[in-house]
Amino acid sequence: MNNDNRFKLGLFCTNGSGGLAMTKVPERWDASWENNLKATLMGEAAGLEFTLPIARWHGYRGTTNTQGEAFETLTWATGILSCTTDITVFGTLHVPLINPVFAAKQMVAADHAGRGRFGLNIVSGWNAGEFEMFGVELREHDERYAYSAEWLEVVKKIWSEDTPFDFHGKYFDLEDVILKPKPYGGGAPLLMSAGSSPAGRKFAANNVDCLFMAFPHLDGLASEIDSIRSLFGKHPIGLYASSHMVCRPTQKEAEDYYHYYVHEMGDWDAVEHILHIRGQGHSIPQDVLAQMKERLISGVGTFPVVGGVDEIAAMFLRMADAGLNGLAVGLVNYIDELPYIEAELLPRLERLGLRRPVSVQ
Repeated sequence: MNNDNRFKLGLFCTNGSGGLAMTKVPERWDASWENNLKATLMGEAAGLEFTLPIARWHGYRGTTNTQGEAFETLTWATGILSCTTDITVFGTLHVPLINPVFAAKQMVAADHAGRGRFGLNIVSGWNAGEFEMFGVELREHDERYAYSAEWLEVVKKIWSEDTPFDFHGKYFDLEDVILKPKPYGGGAPLLMSAGSSPAGRKFAANNVDCLFMAFPHLDGLASEIDSIRSLFGKHPIGLYASSHMVCRPTQKEAEDYYHYYVHEMGDWDAVEHILHIRGQGHSIPQDVLAQMKERLISGVGTFPVVGGVDEIAAMFLRMADAGLNGLAVGLVNYIDELPYIEAELLPRLERLGLRRPVSVQ
């Protein structure tokens, strides 16, 4: 994540069954440990900067129950880091579900397994059913970020203080806290969070290194990024987005496959469940609702990158020119699709000046 590639790329959600695609196609992602490790090693060999897991405790039901099987992300990251050499591996935590003292120690183990390549994706929570599974209160929206800020304050202090300390805050009352060893190399793991609300973006500006933003269309992305950066002032935060991608030799081939896995083989029952648990779908115009459902089927609501290899390369250039630093990408099948991406898409990005060859990264 610290290289000088202008547009960084990572894998998203390999740890969850189905990945990001709510589809019944036979090649849908099998999130076995063996497949997770193989996909990550393939991504690392191709020069991808990171892999980002999803933190999921309930699946999305329907026929496929996408993400209903998912590895817990700190143990997953530790295992992946111990088998890789270059790629940054994130853990994703719903911070209200785990004590910060315990989490800080877990993350140090992951960071040492990767010799400093561990990163933390901080999630403040949204799925009430998952919180009920833990018997934990899902706080009011803005207060979730206040809780996360205090949780992270504790973790950062644990990582940096060499002598025992007490902590007395609104949410935590801790005595004689100490942790050794410290994070690898004396630094701290890379921190990221996602958020589109004012509270979420304020939390990111004050606490993390990278913000994962959402955007509905490429038009207006540059002005949206300018607006975000104006909120952060001089804080040098990285801006990333999440996506699902279908990359094929031609635009028609990509659109044909997209139609197949979404419209012919999509798990439309699962979409209704997602809308229910997110409290969406009420009083939304039918055309907007139809587009929302399609995006949920194709990539659990992430940005669609569907096209021929040349069209996608041009799209990534447009994102980079707008100020986006990179993209986390979900694929219908990571192992099947990464070889074409490495052979055809990445060289085009190199020619556009967005990335350097793996040998010089």
